[in-house]
Amino acid sequence: MNDMELVLKKGATKKEIQALERKLYKEKVSSGFNAKKYNGILKLKLKEDPLVIQKKMRDEWERDFS
Repeated sequence: MNDMELVLKKGATKKEIQALERKLYKEKVSSGFNAKKYNGILKLKLKEDPLVIQKKMRDEWERDFS
């Protein structure tokens, strides 16, 4: 495995950041989960705000169903 070190300096320009991103994502990950390919997809399929959904799910166990 090649160890690569990328340094993002404070005050870097957008162009410099994009160049670092290209270097970072140039190497393919041999194994593991590529979450980047799912960016933004869930947002298109939801009919409700994710935070509202999360709150409802967390509150479910506190409800009285008797």
